[in-house]
Amino acid sequence: MEAWLPRNWTGRFLSTGNGGLAGCIQYRDMIYGSALGFATVGADNGHNGATGEPFLNNSEVLEDFVYRSIHTNVKVGKEITKEFYGTPHNKSYYFGCSTGGRQGLKSVQDFPKDFDGVVAGAAGNNWNNLMSWQDYLFTVTGNSSSPTFIPVEKWLGIIHSDIMSQCDLIDGVRDGIIEDPELCEYNPDGLICRNDSDPSNCITAIQAETIKRVFNPFFVDGKFAFPRMQPGAENAMWTPMLLGGDVFSLSADWFRFVVHSNPSFDVHTLGEADWKLAQQLDPFDISTLKGDISAFKERGGKLLTYHGQADGLISPIMSELYYGHVSNTMGLASTDMDEFYRLFRISGMSHCSSGPGAWRIGQSFFGDVSELRGNNLSPDRNILMAMVRWVEEGIAPESILGRKFVNDSDGLGVEFSRRHCKFPLRNMYNGQGDSTKPESWSCQY
Repeated sequence: MEAWLPRNWTGRFLSTGNGGLAGCIQYRDMIYGSALGFATVGADNGHNGATGEPFLNNSEVLEDFVYRSIHTNVKVGKEITKEFYGTPHNKSYYFGCSTGGRQGLKSVQDFPKDFDGVVAGAAGNNWNNLMSWQDYLFTVTGNSSSPTFIPVEKWLGIIHSDIMSQCDLIDGVRDGIIEDPELCEYNPDGLICRNDSDPSNCITAIQAETIKRVFNPFFVDGKFAFPRMQPGAENAMWTPMLLGGDVFSLSADWFRFVVHSNPSFDVHTLGEADWKLAQQLDPFDISTLKGDISAFKERGGKLLTYHGQADGLISPIMSELYYGHVSNTMGLASTDMDEFYRLFRISGMSHCSSGPGAWRIGQSFFGDVSELRGNNLSPDRNILMAMVRWVEEGIAPESILGRKFVNDSDGLGVEFSRRHCKFPLRNMYNGQGDSTKPESWSCQY
């Protein structure tokens, strides 16, 4: 672990999370936290995260990965902070995305006293079924010689274009962003080749069925296991990894080194029996699906989650399902949930960052020091500082203002801005005015 202790300490403590198999300290988040005056800690979770091999027959390392590293890091980090500054912290925060999002939810569920405020993005909870879903996509597409396989360039080209032609206008504006992809029921049949078609610009009937399966939920033993990939998410860096004709490396390692404890296991043969086994094992409750987080609520804890609506790696529907699970388990309506738990759907954001939408919401440091000054730290446009204001002033965020920079470069200026709505509201164009301006949109049920 590392602790970064700034001279301009605000009295706040911050733990950062990880990504993927979680064996690397998230230095850009540590830069961000410490530059903003948080005593900031991060850990590598006890192993090299480039591979799942350290998990092989090593339950201690696996336990670190699931929950123990973050919790231990927080306990030790708070002691270091107190020793260094001569006084304990005032408020404690958590900040992470993807695996880091799951780690944040795990802390809320199992260690409710660790944090006053948790920001958890694109959480990889429902982990076992997430790993199986990533493998399932290979069984849908097959390898590059299979008739079910679709070349990546077609996913990024004609299929994405066809999806946008069918669904981009649902929110009222054709701008390359599907504001709420849950409203998109894409039908690829119009792309099926005819006798006079150029095969480079069309697909076979078998390939059309592949697309339909990709955009449908995943079931194990006849029971819902994981939500669908959302239309629009196929146009991202994850497409070659998930739909490129091989098993995604992360899920492959999970099944080799954890589920089957066999480095030589052929992951291309995985199927329903393996997916059921992964569910049953659920090591150290890595599923992270507990719905009763009343202990966190009762001590005054606040939870902010966000999820990009163009996330192809972890379906954004999963964040909505977990929100609903907490609501149902605790018997709370969304207005009651607002007291301690808010979810923001970020249109056009890929996995944790990037994408065609206004995805910059202060969720990390992206390399320009101007991010650490002035209006960039306004709680209305910075999700970390929104959490700080909620915890310390009692002012909860109603929306988050996202920005899209020209070519995603700060130096080229802001291309457009958009306010992202608090779930279950959705963003809709008002029908008049400049669609690049946030005031031309409104949050509606």
